[in-house]
Amino acid sequence: MGLECKMRKGRNGHVKEEKRNENDGMQLKKTIGYFNGVSFIIGSIVGAGIFVSPTGVLQYSLLNVGVALCIWTASGVISLMGSLCYAELGTALPFSGGEYSHIKRALGSPPAFIFIWTAMFTKPASNAARALLFAEYATQPFYGACPVPELLKKCLALAVLWCLGILNGRSVKMAACVQTVFTLLKMVALSVIAIGGIVLLVRGRKENLARFENAFSSEVPDVSQIAEAFFQGLYAYGGWWSLNYMAEEIKNPSRNIPLTVMTALPAVTVFYLMVNISYLTVLTPKEIVSSVAVAVTWADRVIPAVAWIIPLSVAVSIFGALNSSMFTLGRLSYAGSQSGHLPVLISMLNVHCCTPAPAMIFSTIIASIFIIPSDLIALTNYFGFSVWLMIGLTCASLIVLRYREPNLHRPYKVFLPVAFVMVAISLFLVLAPIIWSPKVQYIYAFIFMLGGLLIYLPFVHFKLYFGFVGKITCYLQLLLEVSPVDVSADCKYD
Repeated sequence: MGLECKMRKGRNGHVKEEKRNENDGMQLKKTIGYFNGVSFIIGSIVGAGIFVSPTGVLQYSLLNVGVALCIWTASGVISLMGSLCYAELGTALPFSGGEYSHIKRALGSPPAFIFIWTAMFTKPASNAARALLFAEYATQPFYGACPVPELLKKCLALAVLWCLGILNGRSVKMAACVQTVFTLLKMVALSVIAIGGIVLLVRGRKENLARFENAFSSEVPDVSQIAEAFFQGLYAYGGWWSLNYMAEEIKNPSRNIPLTVMTALPAVTVFYLMVNISYLTVLTPKEIVSSVAVAVTWADRVIPAVAWIIPLSVAVSIFGALNSSMFTLGRLSYAGSQSGHLPVLISMLNVHCCTPAPAMIFSTIIASIFIIPSDLIALTNYFGFSVWLMIGLTCASLIVLRYREPNLHRPYKVFLPVAFVMVAISLFLVLAPIIWSPKVQYIYAFIFMLGGLLIYLPFVHFKLYFGFVGKITCYLQLLLEVSPVDVSADCKYD
């Protein structure tokens, strides 16, 4: 298909392509249904952690089984509360970009830019870490006790990143299908562990049952240790916010977003509890804390003949989580470009399949950069507080919009005190690590976040523009066969 490109300057001096005939009305299509949404949320939350090292909660609970299980439950409830707040925003403002779009609407452009500036550093690094971890588990069986060569891991990680990047850039339906399949596979693996634990518990010996009969008999942790245990538990539920990034592509968002959230989060919470109970049925708390890979140790005890299924399940779980994370990151880049916070090319869609191919290429390139000198990934550990900072700002945005735009159509409304509770929890989780274990790296991370304003002021606020950028944009449009979205879709980000 030949693309006829006529150059013209649009708003902010950006060069746009005059679309012809069949390209009119280009925008993202609503292709994600209820089951796809559930698989994306579950796939984002359930990664390698529950298989490999669900030890943090138990360790900071001082091996107190009852306290640990209560914290796993409470972490699931807090995640559900946050998801319900996001569900109101997603149904009232069903746009791509998740927190970014909501913060921009309620709090303005500068906080939204700081969010996307930070996310463009932390989220690709997280994807790079997942890709490297997948490569580790996928290649380890071939090397036995020997370490896997770093070059091989990096090459495989890059290959996985680009395969998923191309898949997500070519077809939303295929990406959703892959996500559904891999989510089902990881839930089957969790079901094996959970059901195996229940069977052993029913038939269990007295010493196994005693761990639960005297669940609270061990030493009770103090307030700071409980807080650390909550950090570990909430980290394991990370990813519950992923649905809002694709709200623009969800069929009937008024119904499906709340229903999806109310299905996925309780399901994950129940599975996490059952899996932890299964671990505690087979292993002692000390064995769990000292184990390098808890699920592997569990399999060696319970199903030694097919214990290999657990490392395979870990690789499958990581792959599914990576696919979901790359999908949502592409939508964040797309939304940022729509608002003029990233180059205009990133907001364009492929003329053949209406997917944000440039956004996927952009986010995949950044993740690939992190893989090459993988030491950079360690730096993102100090940005952990920024996740809850943005969650707090998003829940604050809900409160602001309730009072500033009372007539905004809200198909679903969360009980408003829930939003206030989430803001308070977020504030605590932001300040606690900085106060309890202050490190100079936290200051560097905070300076990096505010440093985004040095980019925002000239290029966004004062709209500094270079003519050669327009020519490059047009050439890349022709090369990638992409077009700007329909104007009616563009105005919603203003």
